[in-house]
Amino acid sequence: MIYTLDDFIREYSKIKEMGWVKTHRSGPTGIGKTLEDLLGIPENNIDGPDFGDYELKSCRLNSNSMLTIFTKTPQPKGAANTLRLTFGYSSDAYDNDEKVLHSTLSADRFVSIADTGHKLKILCSNSKISIVTEDKKEYAYWTRDELRKAFEKKYKNKFVYVKAESQGTGANEQFKFIEAYEVSGFNYDAFVSLLEQGKIFIDLRIGQYHGGAKNGQTHDHGTGFRIRESDQHLLFKVNRKIV
Repeated sequence: MIYTLDDFIREYSKIKEMGWVKTHRSGPTGIGKTLEDLLGIPENNIDGPDFGDYELKSCRLNSNSMLTIFTKTPQPKGAANTLRLTFGYSSDAYDNDEKVLHSTLSADRFVSIADTGHKLKILCSNSKISIVTEDKKEYAYWTRDELRKAFEKKYKNKFVYVKAESQGTGANEQFKFIEAYEVSGFNYDAFVSLLEQGKIFIDLRIGQYHGGAKNGQTHDHGTGFRIRESDQHLLFKVNRKIV
């Protein structure tokens, strides 16, 4: 069992020397389960530290898997409704002509919205992140403070972030644990930089209620900020390689 960061560094250095290790569980969670077992950390599903003050995260270096950093409905009030009605399109999922807006936006290029003829892009500044059209008209935004609060609500703890190479699949997958980082705190400048590099995407999933008292009204299913697993550690203010 490990209790401190020094304990982790000592034990993880030993794991690195083991080379390729067969997974202890098949599937996406295999890497985390294998690492916890090797470190002697009991498995739990509690949202809190795994040892000392630290929560343990792990990822496959060669994976293109995306994860949601957090979800946050844009401002101002009613922005989701405005986006859906202005840029949305009819969907076969509904038996009426009401519009939906499902699109993945980026800050490094304009994205075409289905066959509507519209294009949208993310525009970044020191104070906010906006959704704009080609003529730079702003239709929705998130302030710097809103993003910080959403981030800190999701990432309350300090983290140790581990990267491993992987080979094989399923029950035959193997991991070679390579490096580990200590990370904590929200870095807005890094967040903006990753958006502008096209490494963070914003998923719009705006539909409508289907049935009931709100039938046909706008329903934001969770506007998500997403990033590749292997880039997640770049989000943090403290980003220190420890092994």
